[in-house]
Amino acid sequence: MKRDLDLIREILLHIEGGEQYDGTREFYYSTPEDMGLSGCTPEEFVYHCTLLIEDGYIDGAATIVNIVVRRLTSRGHDFLDDIRDAGVWKQVKSRLGSLPGVALSIVAELAKSEIKKHLALP
Repeated sequence: MKRDLDLIREILLHIEGGEQYDGTREFYYSTPEDMGLSGCTPEEFVYHCTLLIEDGYIDGAATIVNIVVRRLTSRGHDFLDDIRDAGVWKQVKSRLGSLPGVALSIVAELAKSEIKKHLALP
């Protein structure tokens, strides 16, 4: 399955926007609708949540049946802060162009580059 950067962004935005994701409780999901998301299959949802957990953006766990979400990690917040702005996100995706895929670390670097341009930083 291919990584969908828009879905990754949507999942992170959703978790950040939910006050319940404060790390004191666990939430179990098996479909995007369970989390309040749409536009992807359950398989895509589970796959992308698993990637975010493995990469340390979400504090949670991936089981055979469910995705467990506790909160965003500091790394997840940092990445989301870099890609939150719709204009920055559009520029990042534009710069990626027709590349078949890139690592999330490259996406983060592109976002940082775009933010630095907006702030007139070297």
